[in-house]
Amino acid sequence: MSLDNPIPVSERVENAREVHQVGILTVNTHKGFTALNRRFILPELREAVRAVSADVVFLQEVIGTHEGHALRYGNWPAAPQYEFLADTMWPQFAYGRNAVYPDGDHGNAVLSKFPITRYDNLDVSITGPEKRGLLHCELQLPQNKTLHAICVHLGLREAHRAKQLSLLCDLLESLPAETPVVVAGDFNDWRLRASAVLSERSRMKEAFETTFGALARSFPARMPVLRLDRIYVRNADIHEPRILSSRPWSHLSDHVPLAVEIRI
Repeated sequence: MSLDNPIPVSERVENAREVHQVGILTVNTHKGFTALNRRFILPELREAVRAVSADVVFLQEVIGTHEGHALRYGNWPAAPQYEFLADTMWPQFAYGRNAVYPDGDHGNAVLSKFPITRYDNLDVSITGPEKRGLLHCELQLPQNKTLHAICVHLGLREAHRAKQLSLLCDLLESLPAETPVVVAGDFNDWRLRASAVLSERSRMKEAFETTFGALARSFPARMPVLRLDRIYVRNADIHEPRILSSRPWSHLSDHVPLAVEIRI
């Protein structure tokens, strides 16, 4: 797959200190609303995300624009939601627009403390109204290391997810074999099929499954039962996976976030 959206990088990092540890966080933002859309809480979500201090943040269901919400909510940010969340803490961000409707659009985003040198949003929509994408970013770590970050939000139908997983594996197989890769997001994989596919075809290992022997329960946020959200890695070591299920996280979305430190 060709990455044809280069992002200018104002500062080179060849002489920066070497990085061995990278903090990862994945959050389904639910478009900045609480479960059942009862309250707009994006400012509170931003504070919670900042408190984790992750180096790379994977966002799903994040809004780019929405004219109707901007008129309705007095605290609606002037900037796109991903830029509002990035604030001054993540100077680099990329957005993959998936769904477009009369009032605006939403999709996936990646926030990074490291330069994003290239990105591409692969459309993996199958048929019907569900629009899905794989946002693939190439991050430049110090000492000329590269980290591939792929933000995922798969479909609700199992047949669609199977095809989308195959497309994800095609992408993973196109990457350099020894380069570190993180794939994170909302897989909607309530039947627990994705890990076997990603392991067998693409040598990916899931952070919680590898550490604890089971995938993390992440949905619904108030009482997580389903194991929908994942962090898969390749060519990196996994340390201290965490499910952020206590307050305030349990009241900031319909999914609870997952975090992990990887060592390269």
